[in-house]
Amino acid sequence: MKCVYMLQSLVSADRYYVGVTDDLKARLAKHNAGDVTHTSKYGPWRVKTYVAFSDEKRALAFERYLKSASGRAFSKKRL
Repeated sequence: MKCVYMLQSLVSADRYYVGVTDDLKARLAKHNAGDVTHTSKYGPWRVKTYVAFSDEKRALAFERYLKSASGRAFSKKRL
């Protein structure tokens, strides 16, 4: 099971991060511990939303979509 997740920074509410993982709790702990270079500057983080997929290919496609301009607009309006 793959999970596409969106994190929101607790320091700067307009900062978001989108990723994909097998273990959301462990991945969030890594983000909050500063082990992820891209997110270490704006931590701590909270999970804003996540979607679980049984198909890895679809999870990666949805992650890629959320990182696109139209995906960011979708997430601001719907998620």
